[in-house]
Amino acid sequence: MPSHEEMVRAVERYVEAFDKGDAGMAADIYAADATVEDPIGTPIHQGRDAIHAFYSMSMQAKAKLRLDGPVRTGGDYAAFAFTVLVDFDGPKEIEVIDTFKFDADGKVTEMRAYWSPANMRAVEG
Repeated sequence: MPSHEEMVRAVERYVEAFDKGDAGMAADIYAADATVEDPIGTPIHQGRDAIHAFYSMSMQAKAKLRLDGPVRTGGDYAAFAFTVLVDFDGPKEIEVIDTFKFDADGKVTEMRAYWSPANMRAVEG
């Protein structure tokens, strides 16, 4: 099982990937057969190629992530709250909580994103 520090570094790489608009960097934190459910209740993206395609599409909106506190870890999971700053139909903020499940090699095997339109608000410029 990865250490707390290794899981935090994976979360930091995820945030950095969005800062750089680098879908490959985001997909690289995942195991080959990982799943992404973003948001919960939507179709699951399975496998690194599908995950890469999902992030490529997501990053077209130039989304940036801002962590809202420390990464919490327990067992083989990490949970983290963050705000997505995005511009579609004007600037918006989306408050999200993600969970990552890790394998023994420190790769993410499952990501679940908890948010809905109720967590989205317009930002006045």
